[in-house]
Amino acid sequence: MAEPSPLALRDARLFGFFHFVFARFFRRHMGALRMPPWGFPQDAGDRPLIVLANHPSWWDGVAFMLLPVRLLPHRHIFIPMEAAALAKYPFMRRLGVFGIEPGPRGAVAFLRTAKAVLASPGTMLWMNAPGRFQDVRERPVAIAPGVSRLPEIAPDAIVLPLALDYVFWTERRPDMLAAFGPPLPAAELLALDREAREERIREALTGTMDRLTAEALTRDPARFTVVAEGAEGMGGIYDLWRHVAALARGRRFNPRHAHGTKSG
Repeated sequence: MAEPSPLALRDARLFGFFHFVFARFFRRHMGALRMPPWGFPQDAGDRPLIVLANHPSWWDGVAFMLLPVRLLPHRHIFIPMEAAALAKYPFMRRLGVFGIEPGPRGAVAFLRTAKAVLASPGTMLWMNAPGRFQDVRERPVAIAPGVSRLPEIAPDAIVLPLALDYVFWTERRPDMLAAFGPPLPAAELLALDREAREERIREALTGTMDRLTAEALTRDPARFTVVAEGAEGMGGIYDLWRHVAALARGRRFNPRHAHGTKSG
């Protein structure tokens, strides 16, 4: 029996609830979600949209829940995931996640499902281009089998590279960094053979990752826009003592370790 289409399974209200849950989880464990001004996505209009991200961390799944709602709220996100992993979290099928089986038959099924998703108005496909976890410093950036075929099933689509990174600067909690690269029209990719097409996608994603790394190395939050706020300071008795001490001196309490680093 064929698996129901992710278009039929997706539940917008359930997605909204889990977005709230993931956002709350983010606020408890991360400092901020930051993006450089050049890294915001360009509007693709009503054309199909394919977002191809690197895959450095477990936190990428949280990024996939936060970024679309804040930056592309008029579209519904669909995400492929390894079928064995998805089996552990069946509720995610109601969020637009669909399974991918290994092997050639799985690749064919993935492309068929992706084609149906991208043909539906107001949708977008997000996926980790490497198909596996890969450190941001590893080169070359991996491109999973089937990624280079996506322009064939959606020749009118816009492909957006997305770089993700996670950094510890001066605070206890890490920051999530994200940046989109320049759009790649699928029609331009189709003009290349599959090998050259894969290399063009790798080049675009690598370039975006390298540019985000250069921003991260400055360790300057002022170079970024805060897209989502997280927790600040140490918390608990230590911050309570600091708060009282600040009030005693007639100063405003700043829970951050490095003063003046909050941007927005």
